Amino acid sequence: MDIFDKANNWTAADEVRDAGVYPYFRPNTASLGTEVTIGGKKMIMIGSNNYLGLVTHPEVLEAMVQAIRKYGSACTGSPFLNGTLDIRIELEEKLADYVHMESALIYSTGYQSNLGALSTIATRGDYIISDRDNHASIVDGCKLSFAKTVKYGHNDMEDLERVLANHQDNPKLIVTDGVFSMGGDVCDLPKIVELKRKYGGRIMVDEAHSLGLFGPQGEGVGSHFGIQSEVDMVMGTFSKSLVSIGGFIASTHKVIDYLKHNSRPLIFSASLSPADTAAALKSLEIIKREPERRERLWKIAKKMRDAYRAMGWNTLNSQSAIIPLMVGDNHKTFSMTKELGEMGIFATPVVSPAVPPDQTLIRTSYTATHTDQQLDYVLECFQKVGKKYQVIP
Repeated sequence: MDIFDKANNWTAADEVRDAGVYPYFRPNTASLGTEVTIGGKKMIMIGSNNYLGLVTHPEVLEAMVQAIRKYGSACTGSPFLNGTLDIRIELEEKLADYVHMESALIYSTGYQSNLGALSTIATRGDYIISDRDNHASIVDGCKLSFAKTVKYGHNDMEDLERVLANHQDNPKLIVTDGVFSMGGDVCDLPKIVELKRKYGGRIMVDEAHSLGLFGPQGEGVGSHFGIQSEVDMVMGTFSKSLVSIGGFIASTHKVIDYLKHNSRPLIFSASLSPADTAAALKSLEIIKREPERRERLWKIAKKMRDAYRAMGWNTLNSQSAIIPLMVGDNHKTFSMTKELGEMGIFATPVVSPAVPPDQTLIRTSYTATHTDQQLDYVLECFQKVGKKYQVIP
């Protein structure tokens, strides 16, 4: 037996390549705005998390340039030792204030934020109560933790209550995405809070896809529902609305201080680069002063969701800028994505084993800077491929 056998015998990607519909790792040679250039062809991007359109904002780009000139290209070490910049501390303070928490701690990726927080705060004898559709970084954080993980049905509050009732006397953390990354639906946070009051425990909300969008100033779903004071930990990422890389955890002073001195993914990873830190800092400033970006995105999301549903597409329970379009067949999903690409639309397929074979979909997501002309063309293309493959009437 050879440990490489599993790789040498794996053929799934080759089969898709041989069919001529392989959709992954497509190199883009232009800026990542509402258009990209793949293989020399311009395409309308509807697979990005650049929700507020800040990825090419001149102030963001200039802030990155100035940070490089002042601090250099990298911190060359962990924030625990030599990698803490003054702008990092400034960003942590402003993030904590933004999400109405006492303190915040920056990690070098959003993935590490969930990994670091969950594996450190939940230990042997504790319980993590996790929504079945939570992001992979939450799943992996639970695995790295020595706590017992119990899943409840997706947004199923009856099932959550059953789980909580079974563990009423155990120390526990209820973890949920604010906006779920595939379905685009929103967690039932008011009911989760109600159950927390009844059965005890703490609540952690992953605001990766809701930060900048939900709430009076984009603070997230906790503020959107007016119950942020009931949330005990917030996770956010810089790779969506804040158009950088990195992430953060916000909570009480004591929790954040504990993570600072005990979280291995923080202590043993190099610190976020000066440019990335400056980009997130400037993006946060723009988000707070330009609410019209958020308002525009909500108009776009409603326009597209209503139009898709009128065509006959199943958009699940989307309530955000993420709008899934159900296909229900692996090969159809790949083929439709390829044809959309030929029409000049960059969309992303979601197939098994990420989802069951009869629940495959094309995941679309929108940006505040998409033009009506671009959006109308996208709808025209989806109507054509949907009808051709008999996914819509």
